[in-house]
Formats: sequence, structure tokens, C-alpha cells
Amino acid sequence: MATECKNCPLHTKDLFVSLKPEQLAEMQRFKVGELSIDPGTPLLMEGSNSPQLFTALRGMGLRYKTLQDGRRQVINLVFPGDFIGLQAGVMKEMKHSVEATTHMTLCVFDRGEFWNFFRNNPERGFDMTWLAAVEEHLLGESLATIGQRTASEAIAWTLLRIYRRGEAVGLVTNGHMPMPYKQQDLADCLGLSLVHTNKTLGRLRERQIVSWSEGQLQINDMESLAELAKDDGEPMPKRPLM
Repeated sequence: MATECKNCPLHTKDLFVSLKPEQLAEMQRFKVGELSIDPGTPLLMEGSNSPQLFTALRGMGLRYKTLQDGRRQVINLVFPGDFIGLQAGVMKEMKHSVEATTHMTLCVFDRGEFWNFFRNNPERGFDMTWLAAVEEHLLGESLATIGQRTASEAIAWTLLRIYRRGEAVGLVTNGHMPMPYKQQDLADCLGLSLVHTNKTLGRLRERQIVSWSEGQLQINDMESLAELAKDDGEPMPKRPLM
């Protein structure tokens, strides 16, 4: 049975802005179903023109862009609550790919109704603009990290960001968070070699700051990790949920 928007478990998370009953009803009309996919399944492919848009209800994934020679740049990670496919909805085709790294359940929306939805719900159209602006901000932060932070600082910043986002959507239990990614994914995110990434993670583990093993991430010393990451302590803003 598909989850009704009014019963969406993500609405109980403090990370997301609460929706009014009439907004939930509009989202329910916009939603056409749910899709379940296995780990490793491509959801959207670069160059594709998908007729659907998605919100990640459960599970995690990653977004990436591939060069002609096969090299890959991970753009960011997909968490529950993320809206997927906006790029194709505006530009007619995807400029990057999206792949599941865990079992995922996705709310499915008809892209053909995209503009009608905005026209009838201008407040939600602003929410979409807000999401796009935040993605732009995060890409700027990521670019600054790749270009200016050292490997240790960059990995610390990325793990801190992942953990905080996971904590905000209820993925952290007893200090442990599922980390369904490979070290190669982290390396491809930060433009580092796998060897350099592995050695840097090893040093963080030796200093007892971070532990990442068997698909679990644990932050042992949050203060030291934030200091190493040169984190500005900016709180995570509440975000709209599509």
C-alpha cells in the first residue's frame, strides 16, 4: 500500500517544514504512486528524459556525473526527503545520474503535471526554488572543500555533513548511522585517490575521532571532527518536503 501524504513518516522529522492540510491534499493529488528499487539500481541516467519526478521516502543513494573516459564525480548523496529529477523537469533531460545504494522507496510524481502543480500552488513553487537555491549553496560548499580543504579537512567535513543529515532524518541510533557507501564513493566525491582516502580515514580512526566499518558510521569525538573540518557551526535549516 502506498503511503498517504498525510501519514508520511518524514513529516514528523524536525528537519522538514510542516505542511498545511490543504497542501498535503495537493501533494496527494500530484503523487501518482510509489516505486521500490534495489541497491545499485539506476533511477535516473545522465541524458535521459524521465517522465517522472521522485521524492526519496526511504533509503539512500548518490548522484554522479561521468566523463567520456569513465571517470566519475560524485555530486552529492541522496537522503530520505530529497527531491529527485528537478533538473530533467526544467532542462528536459538529466545532466547527471542517480543510483540507489540501499533499498529505496520513492514517491512518484507525474512530470507532465509539474507546471500545473506550480501554477495552482505558488507557495509550493517557492519551496522548490528554495530547494534549488540550497543545492546551489551546497555545491559551492563542496567546491570550496575540494579546492581549498586538505584531504583530512575535506573528509572530516564530508563525514560531519553526512552524519548531521542522517541524524536529522532519524538514521542515527545509539550514535551509529548506516553508511551504505564505499570508500571509492567518498574518493570520487572529493577528487581524491582511493589510497589517499583510505590512509586519511585510517588516521582519523587512529585518533579515535571517527569509525567507519561494516556499513556503520560512528562519530567518537564530534568537537574534534568539527574543528578539523573547519566547520562554521551553521545550523541545518528546516527544509520543504515535496
